[in-house]
Parts: sequence; C-alpha cells; structure tokens
Amino acid sequence: MLKPIGYSLLVVFAMVPGLAQTRTKAPIIAASKSLSDYSEAMEQLAEAASPAVVQILVQRVAPVGQGDSQRMGFVSEQEATGSGVIVDPDGYIVTNAHVVQNARRIDVKVLRVDEKGQAPHGHLLPAKLIGLDRQVDIAVLKIEGANLPTLSFVNSDTLRQGRLVMAMGSPLGLQNTLTHGVVSATLRQLKPESPMVYIQTDAPINPGNSGGPLLDIEGRIVGINTMIYTESGGSEGIGFAIPANLAKDVYQKLRKDGRVRRGAIGVLPEAITPALAAGLGLDRDSGVILSDVAPHGAADAAGLQPGDVLISIDGKPIREVRDLALTVFQRAPGDELKIVFQRGKEEMTKTVAVLERKNEPSLLADQAGYDAALVRELGILAVTVDEKVTAILTDLRRLSGVAVAAVPAEYAGLNPGLLAGDVIYEVNTKPVASLDELKAILKERKQGDGIVLLVERLGQLIYVTATLE
Repeated sequence: MLKPIGYSLLVVFAMVPGLAQTRTKAPIIAASKSLSDYSEAMEQLAEAASPAVVQILVQRVAPVGQGDSQRMGFVSEQEATGSGVIVDPDGYIVTNAHVVQNARRIDVKVLRVDEKGQAPHGHLLPAKLIGLDRQVDIAVLKIEGANLPTLSFVNSDTLRQGRLVMAMGSPLGLQNTLTHGVVSATLRQLKPESPMVYIQTDAPINPGNSGGPLLDIEGRIVGINTMIYTESGGSEGIGFAIPANLAKDVYQKLRKDGRVRRGAIGVLPEAITPALAAGLGLDRDSGVILSDVAPHGAADAAGLQPGDVLISIDGKPIREVRDLALTVFQRAPGDELKIVFQRGKEEMTKTVAVLERKNEPSLLADQAGYDAALVRELGILAVTVDEKVTAILTDLRRLSGVAVAAVPAEYAGLNPGLLAGDVIYEVNTKPVASLDELKAILKERKQGDGIVLLVERLGQLIYVTATLE
C-alpha cells in the first residue's frame, strides 16, 4: 500500500501544467504555506549560524611545477583557503588539519555586523594553531576575542539517513555560502583497514568547504565537512563529513594537550564468515572473532584469548571489525572497556585497560614543519631525535639521530627507500646527531656521489644506499 508523502507530492502536482486545475485551492495553499515556512526557517538558520562560520586563509611553502621542476625541489609561498567554525566564545575554532598543515601564517575572516545593522562584512584576525590530528583530519585554531558567536556539537550517534542537513563555508573562496541536502549515509567507511567513518551527504560541498560545519535544522554541528568524491573537481553529490562526536572528542584533546594520544588493547580481530564459522564450529556465521591476542598486552592481561567471539563493548554491539576499531580509536590511554564475549558456549565479561599505542610513525609528521624538515637530497621530511620523538618511537637503539617523519609525494623519486619511522644514525660511518648535521653532510656531497645510511627500522639496524641526484 502506497502512503502519501504530504506536501512534497502536492508541490509536484502544482508545478505540472494542467494538473493544477484538477486540485482544489486548499492543498495548493497548504503547499505554498509549507514552502513559505520552510524558506523562512532556512533564512533564520542562515542568519543565526553564519556569524560562527569563518573563512580561513593560509600562507604556506609548497612545491611548484611538474616533472623535473618539482623533482628539483622548487618551492614558493602559496595561498589557500578553507572554512572553520567557532565552538567556544573565547575564540577556539575547529577546522580540517589539511587546511592548515605546513602553514607559515593563518588568518581567519569572521563576519561582523556594524553598529548601523548593515550587511555583515569580513573582518580579518590572526590565528594561532593549537594542534592538529592528521589521522582524523581535525585542527584547532585560536583567535583573540570574547563572547564570540558559536555553534555547538550534537550527538551524531542519533543521526539517521534522510535527515535534512546544511553545509556552510567558503567554497572556492566564496565566504558565507549555504547549501542543503540530506544525510545520504551514516558511518560510511571508505577504507576497510581504517577505523575512520564519515557522514555521507548530497549537500553540495566544493573545495574551500573543508573544515566548515554540516548542520542540522536546529543549527547544531552534526559533522565537519572534509572531502568529496569527484571526477570533475567539483561537487557531484557525494560529500563526506567527520561525525560530530569524533570531531568534538579530538577538539577537546587538542585543546587540552595539543595532540591526540591513541590507544590500543592488543588484539587482532577478524570478521566471521560462514566458512570460518563452519570450520571452527561456531554457532553464528557473522560477527567478530579474535584471531590473536598480543602477549603481555592489555587484552592478554585481562584474560581474553584467541578464538573469543566479541558480543559488545560498553553495551554497544560489535557486529563488524570496524565497530571494535572505532571504539578503541575513540578512547584515550587510561580508559577502560567492558567487553562481553563468548568463549565456547559460555558468555563472559572482562574489563580491559586501553594502553598508549607505541611506535606510531604517523605522529612524527606533527613535529615537522615542511620547509625546515625537508631533506630534498633524500626525499624526506625529518626531525632530530629528542624527547618528543622518543615518546613516539620507543626503545630506540640510540638516543640521537634523525627520524624520518614523512615522505612527500612530490619528492618520492629522490627517496632511496626510507620509510616514516626510520631513524638515521650514520652517513658513510659518520655519526649524525641532528637534522642540521645531516643537512650539512649531504650539502658537502656532489651530484652522483654514493652514500650509505645506517638506519634503525622496527628495532633492527639496516643499511640503505643512495646516489645523490
């Protein structure tokens, strides 16, 4: 049985020539009234939300040119724009990490209405970077101010497919732009190996919208717009936003500590398939099973074992591997998880502590500014091994050297095979204690010279050879 869809259907009839005469005036008037109410609500939402949505202007040093020009390492100062949202009246702003990474200067343009009540205009303020998290793609900025207009986060777990949403920001540099659409999907996972999930929306999002808010009809932040799927370069109705709960969690941690500490419990989960269930004699053909539990890890200490089938964590059902990954991803070291699982025919409950994840090379990128960290001869971004590095790369063989923070794609052709997390100790048997020493040694070499690097990788010493170009 078909169910009427209300005013939307009446609007269609009213717009088709000939069909309008077959309807009484009452439904047409009702449809017009509903459209008027909807239009007025949108106007009020835009007026209320716009002052808290800002444009971000960034100056950064980045490589220019293509091919040989890029390989030569030519760089120039470039400008980029993005969006952000004020979430605290003292001037704290949430945006995307990719908007402000490698920035030499960050300015924020806020909308202000003058005393005469005229149309809002942009007012430029310098911003300070409080911290950024590349993995979630969230950054926190701070501008000077008090009693600034703000928007608040909503519980994104309550979000449902089909809900009306509005995207605000500065697409293509056009400040104070509003578009609207619906939630196309919730908890969209783009990479099977990643714990990250996104809100998918058809609200038009274009370059420059990055870091701006995705709002519900009450003007609350349901997500932070971050990326689009496109073949043309513009919006094709497939945009993605970081869920508000995750963005808020990262914001709070960055504001407090300037960085995000990731946790782990020391398990390897796998999806249960019918074939796996049949071979192991399980009483279910879907769900999540632990294929391994790391010796001396948190889960091992709590009593979990390989073969345990997960049922729930803190009351939330675990149906897919991503459910476990996302739950642990959102917890900080020191938190505890109440895990319910099945072992054989028995249901059991254990409390597992979340421990700080060790040896996370991706965190090194946060320590490296692009221009200062670039070692063009090796095609890497690098940092001197210090207490910040040893907190990330634990149990190093030596307490001095140069750690590889990242491998820029534009210099990949110059890289002799170094990976993020590698630590360079020597060049041609000469000890290297700092990034400045490494750069000085390489500068003395000529094009075509061969070098041998002594490198620690995953606890082992290896030689890496290179020919300077």
